[in-house]
Amino acid sequence: MIALSVDLGHARTGLAVSDKGGLLASSLCVITEYNDEKLIEKIAEKASETHAEILVVGLPRNMDGSEGESAQRARAIAEKLGELTGLPYHMQDERGTTITAHAYLSSGSVYGKKRKQKVDAVAASIILQDYLDSRRQ
Repeated sequence: MIALSVDLGHARTGLAVSDKGGLLASSLCVITEYNDEKLIEKIAEKASETHAEILVVGLPRNMDGSEGESAQRARAIAEKLGELTGLPYHMQDERGTTITAHAYLSSGSVYGKKRKQKVDAVAASIILQDYLDSRRQ
């Protein structure tokens, strides 16, 4: 099973992909796009290129577990992606993933512009790895 993970940002969206066995997630790329319709098309292209079998979309819940506007946007984008690609999708809680991604990048001495360019893809890989780990349990 190959899964494609999506970490939606305001302008930058991180993508990650799993291996065929569905064991490990790795960062794929960051898409910079302000228009949601164009973003959905670009993500769908990546899903096709990677032969994804499922989409895992980060769900930005508030720390108390409630959902705000960002979560509603993520759900709407996931639904449209599912319709466009014909792939099933799963919403994965993404609380704390950006903080963890920054910590990973700091431990690897990645700072400045390089960090800004990579953090969303690293967060997407954390979201995807969390999903893959939960499937095995």
